[in-house]
Amino acid sequence: MKIIVKTREKIRLNRFLEWLLYFTSYSLVFFLISLFFETFYIDPSHPLLFSILASFIIYILNKTVKPLLVRLTIPVTALTLGLFYPFINLFILKLADWILGRYFNLLDFWVALVISILISAVNFLLEEFVIKPLIRKVRRYG
Repeated sequence: MKIIVKTREKIRLNRFLEWLLYFTSYSLVFFLISLFFETFYIDPSHPLLFSILASFIIYILNKTVKPLLVRLTIPVTALTLGLFYPFINLFILKLADWILGRYFNLLDFWVALVISILISAVNFLLEEFVIKPLIRKVRRYG
């Protein structure tokens, strides 16, 4: 029989490590996708710094603006059978583009839409096959 004592600090540390893992993976996805598309531009002088900054801004926008956008566009999303949802992600990316200015640019609308879909797909795959198994393993043995 194994007794595990969970303190408030350990739970906070685990949540912080989970957030850090998600944050790092999203930054890596931004950096890698910027290498493949010419119209998705992250400043080459410090690409990792600006991909981290962009993922932090997008994290804040996803927690504040995105729920409001999702609620406002429920009728349109329902009429299009969910095909409008990637446009919400595109809007969040364009907001990050506007906030970061010349350091993070999405130049072509349709390529930006494809990039937003690709970012969502890669993040989903990364979450399902890398992040969640790591979290389960840490919770099981930690």
